[in-house]
Amino acid sequence: MKFSFLILGLLVIASFQSCNDVKSEVIFHKSHEPSRANVPFSDAVETKGFLFLTGQIGKDHKKGTLVSGGIGAETKQVIENIKAVLEHHDLSLDDVVKCTVILKDINDFKAFNSVYTTYFTKKPARTTYAAAGLAGEANIEIDVIAAK
Repeated sequence: MKFSFLILGLLVIASFQSCNDVKSEVIFHKSHEPSRANVPFSDAVETKGFLFLTGQIGKDHKKGTLVSGGIGAETKQVIENIKAVLEHHDLSLDDVVKCTVILKDINDFKAFNSVYTTYFTKKPARTTYAAAGLAGEANIEIDVIAAK
């Protein structure tokens, strides 16, 4: 009897070990925007039930330029860009579990936050910090992680 429990225990341990050894599939998604077809990064990377989006700035991808109007307008465009990528993958802003926000000027926090809170009503985890400069002369960049 003890021998059969020992064998059963070893089989259970072996099955857990083999489950852990299976590498999760990683999918690197190209952009749905034709203007971003040749960028040197993936628009989103999918693995283990999560979608990791690349950082977005307040660029209007149809026009190819940063929107005018300052931090409020850029924040709105950034989130609309994120929303478009999520929708392309059958997700929404409600599926976002983590945001990382980079501001060019931390003094823009209040103006950014007033726009941000109208979009992210589920209140995902968030990290916000300022950096000396951002790509494309942007005032803000946001990247997100969404649960599938």
